[in-house]
Formats: sequence, C-alpha cells, structure tokens
Amino acid sequence: MRVSIAGASGYAGGELLRLLEVHPHFEVVAAAAHSSAGERVDSLHPALAPSRIGSLEMCSTSVDQLKADIVFIALPRGESAALATGLLAANPHQMIVDLGADFRLGDPLAWERYYGGNHAGKWTYGLPELAQQREVIAASTTIANPGCYATAISLASAPAVSAHLMGNSLTGNSVINVVAASGTTGAGRVPSPSLIASAVMGSISAYKIGGIHQHTPEIEQVLHSIWPEANMRISFTPLLAPMPRGIIATCTSSMCADIDTDPHEIYREYFKNSPFVSVLGQGQMPNTGSVLGSNYVQLSVNVDEHAGQLVVIATLDNLVKGAAGQAIQNANIMCGYLETTGLLQTGVSP
Repeated sequence: MRVSIAGASGYAGGELLRLLEVHPHFEVVAAAAHSSAGERVDSLHPALAPSRIGSLEMCSTSVDQLKADIVFIALPRGESAALATGLLAANPHQMIVDLGADFRLGDPLAWERYYGGNHAGKWTYGLPELAQQREVIAASTTIANPGCYATAISLASAPAVSAHLMGNSLTGNSVINVVAASGTTGAGRVPSPSLIASAVMGSISAYKIGGIHQHTPEIEQVLHSIWPEANMRISFTPLLAPMPRGIIATCTSSMCADIDTDPHEIYREYFKNSPFVSVLGQGQMPNTGSVLGSNYVQLSVNVDEHAGQLVVIATLDNLVKGAAGQAIQNANIMCGYLETTGLLQTGVSP
C-alpha cells in the first residue's frame, strides 16, 4: 500500500520513516516537509542514509503531493485539521492517521481550554489496547493517534478503572496522581532555551503542573469512557528528563474496593491479547532503556499495603508506542494486517 507522511522532518516523522522502511506491506511514496521541500530525507535524518527512504526528496505539504492509500499526519497542533479537511474533500474514503492532537478530544470546551482555537471534531481514538477498541479502529478510516503521555498513563490506569479499583465515584472526586518523566524529543524538534543541552544535562525539571498539561483531558476522556459513573480527576505532574526519548509514568490511587483477585491478574487478563504490553512479575521494575526503539510497553503493578495505594508504573518509547509505532499499529489494524506487522523490534538496551 502506498503511504505518504506530512511532517516528515520532525522527530515523529523521522521515526515513521525508520519503521516503515522495514514494513512488508507499506511503501513510502511521499515525505512532505514544507520548509524543507527539495532536500533529501537523509539530510534531515542522517540515520536513514543507508536506506532507500533516505534518498527520497522531501516534497511540499499539499493534497496533490500526498496522494496515497494511507496518509500519516505528523504536524503541529492546528495544522493537521486543515490538511485533513483537504485530503478528505479530495477523497472522502481516504485513510488517515493523525499523530497530532486535533481530533483527539470530543469536548469542544476542553479543546478551547487546553489548546485554544476551533475544535475540529473527534475521530476514532487509536489506542488499540482498550477493550473493544481494535474493532472500532478496524471499522474506521480516520484515526486520532493518542498522545505519548496519554498512552502511558491510560494503559497504566485502564485495567484498574475497569475493575473499579481506581476512580470510586462514591468517595466524591477520586484522584489518580501521576508523576511522569519524558525525554526531550517529546517537546518536538523546534529549539527552545529550555531544551538546549546546557539546560537539560544533569537536571530534571517539572513543568505544566496544576492540571494544565494538554494531555490531561485526553486521559480523563479515556478513563471516563471506561467507567462513566466515576468522578475521576488526574493530578498530573510532568517532568523533563535528561534523555532523548522515553517515558516513565507512575500512577497512584487509593484502593477503592476490597477484592479477592490479585491486581497483577487483573492486568494480565486485561492485556492478554495485547502483544505490545508486558505486565512484569512481582518485584520487577520497568525502565525506559528496556523499551528504547520499540513499540512495547512495560507495566509494573504494585500494592502499597502501608498506605492502601495501588501503584502502577509504565514505560514506553515516546517516539514509537507514543507516536510513530502506534500510528503504524493503527494502520495495520485498519488495513486488516496483524497489528504487530513491521513492529516486532524489541528494545535496544543497554
């Protein structure tokens, strides 16, 4: 199938190119980066120099240039919707996976508060590991790829919310506390003072605390869809870590139900048909290095009996499962291929 990429000059776009080079059913025919049109792919992504894709010439970001069976859009917020509108006007049945935020939220008020500007609408949410979501994705042609933090936190919380271990509406405003650290590529490729090496190396810093991070409503939307009656809130503290890629998210909540089933078994049962999610054994702790460069997620499920808390830790690569790999996983499902096709590379640690 012919594939094109809008936003191919960015980190997520480059990761799409890297992963698609070895995909047996998808062929990249266009890589668009408007400000870099005319440059070779490997001039922006030198690691791709040995590959066929590295010799492709970047094209302009236009509907005509991006004609293909599947279009991946990896553009900044606000730009995806305009391009998608043009693509769908030219071909109403166009298959599109948007890696940006434009079509993730169903609530226009949440969009206005966290992003601003016009709300473009909501597409099928592309987190296949949620219950019954694979079937919904398979029946769709337009997919909103989840955010990287949202993927980690949703996967860490969904089984417990489904089992009513988190989010007890009977106690009022039930809070899931999240502290998560991400590598610098999560902020994109555009340089800023907070991302230069001298500001990042040897230092971890917090940012966007107090419920203002843009992934907060996305995560709450996912969890409310699992248990609509629960009055859940996410208290999210993101951290910038001195590493290029990776996310580790610690999700903590009061145990709101006395159950006989081991939480580990709840998680293993929930993800038993999810090839990219590994629920680690008791006492095993995940680390970002183990999933580096892969589409895999590692989860550690822990009960803090002293404080009566459930503590779930998730790690993933923000550019793969948090972006490009998950986008390809969604495209595989839409096209009827095994969701693991082209994505079975394991982490490269150490």
